[in-house]
Amino acid sequence: MSVTIKTPEEIEKMRVAGRLAADVLLMIEPYVKEGVTTEALDKRCHDYITQVQQAIPAPLNYRGFPKSICTSINHQVCHGIPNDRKLKNGDIVNMDITVIKDGYHGDTSKMFIVGESSVRAQRLVEITYQAMWIGIRMVKPSVYLGDIGHEIQRFAESNRCSVVREYCGHGIGKDFHEEPQVLHYGLPKTGLQLTAGMTFTIEPMLNAGKRHVRQLGDGWTVITKDHSLSAQWEHTVLVTDTGVEVLTLRPDEHALLENPPISQAV
Repeated sequence: MSVTIKTPEEIEKMRVAGRLAADVLLMIEPYVKEGVTTEALDKRCHDYITQVQQAIPAPLNYRGFPKSICTSINHQVCHGIPNDRKLKNGDIVNMDITVIKDGYHGDTSKMFIVGESSVRAQRLVEITYQAMWIGIRMVKPSVYLGDIGHEIQRFAESNRCSVVREYCGHGIGKDFHEEPQVLHYGLPKTGLQLTAGMTFTIEPMLNAGKRHVRQLGDGWTVITKDHSLSAQWEHTVLVTDTGVEVLTLRPDEHALLENPPISQAV
């Protein structure tokens, strides 16, 4: 499959889908608290997407995935399946939302901290968020994907975090997963050179321990092999003629492209 360059009409549909995905994260935030089950969060998101947004939750039945969102807790890296587990004080949880509207996908995820977490957990969540924004702010025509992956990796490893290599960002549009693959590690001046009209996700997964992961017997949930904490953030982006547009941007993030949140973690 080749990389698709989106038309102005397709870009507008991607903007709508991206905005809806962002809205789901805004809607669900007050409900992510101690004692709630991830299954209850999934149902609330499902009902909001299908009934309020009149859209489709992309994960549901995608290659057999049984739920409408992914919820990955603590040492779970990605693709966690919502269930009857109750969130506990100190948990960190990634909620991954993908919405289909008028045939196009918007894909985003966010880390939530339940109650008061450890300094180590807060640090990992913040470094991962910063790593994502390092990648996003580099997006513009002629930049190589290897440049982006290299800078994310350099920042993560300089802060004593490891980058998961088995899972990466991806092109997105009519299909949930399109070309190109967007690695969060790599070498400068390697990989695909960006062109205006491309749409893809940047979604680094960083571990507090070693980078190695394994998949559980449910065929979906991925965990760190050493059971160290893992965090992930994700946005869908568009390469514009002059730079980048974040299609899943939330209202509290509008200043981040111009005013970077980066500060060297300690």
